[in-house]
Amino acid sequence: MKKEAMIIATTRIIPMHKSRGKSVAKCLRDQTDYAKNPEKTNGGELVSAFACEPRTVDAEFLLAKREYKALTGRTQERDVIAYQVRQSFRPGEITPEEANRVGYEFASRFLKDNHAFIVATHVDRAHIHNHIVWNSTSLDCTRKFRNFWGSTKAVRQLSDIICVEHSLSIVENPKRKGRDYGQWLEDQKTPSHRDRLRAAIDAAMARNPVDIEALFTRLRDDGYEVKNGKQPSFRGEDQKRFIRLDTLGAGYALDDLMSSIAGEKTHAPQKRTAPTKEKQEVNLLVDIQQKLQAGKGAGYERWAKVFNLKQMAQTMNYLMEHGLTDYDALSERSSASTDRFHALSAQIRTHEKRIAEIAVLRTHIQNYVKTRDTYTEYRKAGYSAKFRAVHESEILLHKAAKDAFDALGVKKLPSVKSLNAEYAELLSQKKIAYAEYRQVKNEMRELLNAKTNVDRLLDGKQHVVEHEKTRG
Repeated sequence: MKKEAMIIATTRIIPMHKSRGKSVAKCLRDQTDYAKNPEKTNGGELVSAFACEPRTVDAEFLLAKREYKALTGRTQERDVIAYQVRQSFRPGEITPEEANRVGYEFASRFLKDNHAFIVATHVDRAHIHNHIVWNSTSLDCTRKFRNFWGSTKAVRQLSDIICVEHSLSIVENPKRKGRDYGQWLEDQKTPSHRDRLRAAIDAAMARNPVDIEALFTRLRDDGYEVKNGKQPSFRGEDQKRFIRLDTLGAGYALDDLMSSIAGEKTHAPQKRTAPTKEKQEVNLLVDIQQKLQAGKGAGYERWAKVFNLKQMAQTMNYLMEHGLTDYDALSERSSASTDRFHALSAQIRTHEKRIAEIAVLRTHIQNYVKTRDTYTEYRKAGYSAKFRAVHESEILLHKAAKDAFDALGVKKLPSVKSLNAEYAELLSQKKIAYAEYRQVKNEMRELLNAKTNVDRLLDGKQHVVEHEKTRG
């Protein structure tokens, strides 16, 4: 995996709203048409979809929204009608077909088969990039996708995991402000809502407010909504619930703050506790010479030498703990773990393929039944252009369903109930397999890293022996 080269960049989740002066149908058509643009997707060959047909994706999204309104009775102004994530790839490091598969896998794992989506890979620029668009309404038409705090980080982390699994490099662009190389690599804990509120109170208290109302005014200016009570509570941007002062820890209750403002005590900001370090994993040794030749400096060399010493110690600890002090045993265990990982990967892909087939077939059956009467009337009207203009969405869905049945060779439509049962069973099997898959993946990574480190150590010793023989 080449970590120096940037291969994939993911943006935040982008909500797609209904535009003023346009219908939901028109907005969906415009947005999905842009993604599917044949001039950007090799004539539409680079468009894949889950639980919908690319040709009629806008009509299918719209039909799900109508079903949602009928089932729940809920509607809201300026509703989010769809969501989008973009992915960009470094020129020359991935084919358009592989980029589309990476995008599809990302969408499938992120949405967990709960929302219909399309993945359109654009090749009209120097860098290949994906437009991943999914319906805000779920497949069962009972709920909506809700964007969440930290979704940008979640999107990037999942994308990085998929890139690693496909042997692709990942984006590494952390800020290096006044820290050494080792600290630069440390993961930082994302502040919680309580951390943010405490920090806002600390900043306001540092400005010596004259009374508690002045403190609250400062917090309002910082974007917090204040709810008065025995213990006032606050809600900031992207917060779902109010946070009471007496839940923030020592020194933040109302009486404590009032005493500090009155000069009876000193307000002491609460220090954030350092995140608990997880079990040390075995990482690959750094090829110091290669890095120096690539332009790394003396500071990097010093850090890399310390890093390599620590990793060799960690490697030896790992081998001792797992009884792998014999090299042949280590090789055998690594091969077995790798084989099991690939077997589980193939099993999961098989399940996902069938799950996608069922979802598409189920959607077409439902669309076919819902639009059958409309299409019958259309046929009785002599395929009237006027009738089609009024019922175009239903007619397109009906024709797409019939075409799909023909393509699948379906003579007799299975019941939705039987498809649902098979779908649920496959999801259960996939869940079980995926739990083992994650465990085996971690084990395989550590075993391969340990073996690679041992191989490099043995190779280095061999070079030393050969050098000594040459000198002798």
